[in-house]
Amino acid sequence: MTRINTNTSSQIAQTHLSRSNADLQTSLTRLSTGLRINAGKDDPAGLIASENLRRDITSVRRAVTNSQRANQLIATADGALGQVNVLLNDIRGLVTEAANSGALSTEQIDANQLQIDSSLEAIDRIATVTTFQGRKILDGSLDFITDTVPATVVDLTIDQANLGATSQIAVDIDISAEATQAQITVASGAFDLNDDLVVQITGQDGAEVFSFNSGATLSQIVDAVNLVTDATGVTASQAAGVLTLESSAFGSDAIVDVDVIDGSAGNFEASLSATRVAGVDIVATVNGVQANGEGNTLSVNSATLDISVTVDDGDSTDLNFNITGGGAIFQLGPDVVSNQQARIGIQSVNTGSLGGITGRLYELRSGGDRALDTDTTGGARIIDEVITKVVELRGRLGAFQRTTLESNISSLNDTLSNLTEAESSIRDADFAVESANLTRAQILVQSGTSVLAIANQTPQNILSLLR
Repeated sequence: MTRINTNTSSQIAQTHLSRSNADLQTSLTRLSTGLRINAGKDDPAGLIASENLRRDITSVRRAVTNSQRANQLIATADGALGQVNVLLNDIRGLVTEAANSGALSTEQIDANQLQIDSSLEAIDRIATVTTFQGRKILDGSLDFITDTVPATVVDLTIDQANLGATSQIAVDIDISAEATQAQITVASGAFDLNDDLVVQITGQDGAEVFSFNSGATLSQIVDAVNLVTDATGVTASQAAGVLTLESSAFGSDAIVDVDVIDGSAGNFEASLSATRVAGVDIVATVNGVQANGEGNTLSVNSATLDISVTVDDGDSTDLNFNITGGGAIFQLGPDVVSNQQARIGIQSVNTGSLGGITGRLYELRSGGDRALDTDTTGGARIIDEVITKVVELRGRLGAFQRTTLESNISSLNDTLSNLTEAESSIRDADFAVESANLTRAQILVQSGTSVLAIANQTPQNILSLLR
């Protein structure tokens, strides 16, 4: 080339040197930040994918944190409920001891009553002061809220409910068959006892053997059976000369079994309507789902509703009410939608709330209907039911903690690892590759600079033609 105004070789050298400098700067940037994508121009499609993954990673991390906090709240509640259990067991022992009135003085029974009163106050205090991050968790504030519940409902427990976008759910209970008691009748004319009668009567609570001498009347048989109803769970009645043996309880667990040990007296055994009969559990559906029946209690556990309802003895009236709010809401998934949330109810454990069909715990206080000097048998039944309630609550919370929260944390951590790896493979720099690219770019910049210097000297060679 013999032109001076245009140095094409220099322009070409400058272009390649500029590219080499750009490559050098890219390598330096990636090595200093550790990222392959530092701007949208680096990889537009990769940037979109990595930012979406970063969004998912952030949400999953928050879901893990949420689950861990929920786990801590449940653990706090369980610890407090454990103390309530200890107090309830102490009360149960004191009630049993006080029933031994033949050997205990009045002062000793009064001392037991004082201990029970103190334990009941401690239970109320636990229900009030148990908090997590300043929020009370055992005072009923985390229980579900309902509108007017029908008067035929004796006990209602809502463990879990998905209220969805409307923040409420209707509960429609259709009772197709009421619970019944077990019943055996003995026909009229079977009580002309010309000889002794020995019969064992068994109920849900136990068995008793009765021995009647010849000449015993129907009224005497009824009185003898009713005298031990609390031990057998069987009551007796008579009408028009017919003896009716009936279970105190309702449902399939309630039985009446009559075993004639010595049947030589009259035709008692032949007059039995049956020798063993069980009651029938309530039959119902809840929002179209077949409910489990146990006596007068129906329950259902579905994806949207976990509820238990106890109705009046033998009642078959359909029920309708709404769950309008409440419950503890736990966000367990990355997306804020109802199927990635859990909403559970934590009932109050104060003495006014704990109890069921037999009564409430506060009735065991001094002056109450089930105080030690009033009704130890009734008090024992209440405390047994309350212990069952608290244990069931602990078991339910423990199951939620283990099967839902802990498994959810493990699953989310696995998801987080996979998402992080995917985002890293797209966005992070490969230092081995970038180090090689840096070395290459450095060499090209150095060689490009040398070549440009040579190219810039080329026009000077033309001057030799003018000499």
